[in-house]
Amino acid sequence: MRIHTFEVPGPLPLLDHDPEIVWISPGHALAGFGVAARIEPGTGPDRFNRAEQAFTGWLGGQQLVDDFPGGGPIAVGSFTFDAFSSGSTLVVPRVTLGRRGDCWWVTTVDGADYHPLLHPAGTSDRPTDRPRYAGSSMPDVLWLDAVAAALAEIEAGRLDKVVLARDYAVWSRVPFDRRRLLRRLSERFPECFTFLVEGLVGASPELLVRKHGMAIESVVLAGSSRRSPDPAEDEQLGKALLASEKDHREHEPAADSVRRVLADACSRLESNQEPELVTLANVMHLATRFSGRLAGHYSALELVKRLHPTAAVGGQPTDTALDLIKALEGMDRGRYAGPVGWTDRRGDGEWAIALRCAELSGARARLFAGAGLVAGSLPEDELEETRVKLLAMQEALGG
Repeated sequence: MRIHTFEVPGPLPLLDHDPEIVWISPGHALAGFGVAARIEPGTGPDRFNRAEQAFTGWLGGQQLVDDFPGGGPIAVGSFTFDAFSSGSTLVVPRVTLGRRGDCWWVTTVDGADYHPLLHPAGTSDRPTDRPRYAGSSMPDVLWLDAVAAALAEIEAGRLDKVVLARDYAVWSRVPFDRRRLLRRLSERFPECFTFLVEGLVGASPELLVRKHGMAIESVVLAGSSRRSPDPAEDEQLGKALLASEKDHREHEPAADSVRRVLADACSRLESNQEPELVTLANVMHLATRFSGRLAGHYSALELVKRLHPTAAVGGQPTDTALDLIKALEGMDRGRYAGPVGWTDRRGDGEWAIALRCAELSGARARLFAGAGLVAGSLPEDELEETRVKLLAMQEALGG
């Protein structure tokens, strides 16, 4: 089988032809059509290794023609939060339209026809219906009880932090238009990672790891506040978040969990000394940015395996927090808060944490949001934080 990558004039209409696979970030964009290979690595901590080995094995049987420097076939995937939940997947599209910086390229597998995809298909959206909200797996009052139970464990000294999430079911009379949803997300959150992988769609603000050659980057977000349409109040909210002792207690374990993993893998690692403020359209976060140089030949997926789950989406200590999540959350997160991104034949890649996302299934959707709990957290405040975070997907799905 022949895989051919070549440069084309841009820009390309990435979303016009309803791609099955999408990855849009400030420096890199992909739209995938058809399936050349679908890898289902199963469950367990080794699912990342199995996925990478299967992709490498599949590549070994192909004839690669790379006329675009640094190009070639790409596999896009998403993995479950819980190692023992099913649903992790890695997909190689038959045709991939891509952008890296200002360069545009196409990869085809086995001579797949790409020509219609290079031209706009029109901008008319499918018929839509307003979303209807069917509630959560766990009613608000019971979720508040779960938060209170988790805080009791923290106060007893059994752990420092745990992240509890909740879902929200949505339905419509007609299937959701994922093309329109992706456009809305990428336009409203241009600084985020907009993705679509096997029905999982979202716009995540959190970079788990980016690897290019020996260079790596990661961005940790933990500690949040709402935004205000009033500039003066918004500025005060930002200052309050930067000064918040409680939010720093939430942020520090998340940053430390990433720092420990990357320090072990890097010959050089740098980060900002104090958390900085990252503002998005609907919320603001405390952020720590890491950059470094690897000490050995680690692949992007190997780093993902070492990093996941960070304390930004699990807790600290990790095993205690994961046990508490299973006991209190009342749902299977699926691929929410799991790694989502892409890898290439060189082992480079870009992986985010699947946040601000939904699982789409025709006219049904399941939305997710979570909140980090530490000493000093208040259940009602954490519930409101999840409501603010859910608005990102609710507004994108809305009329």
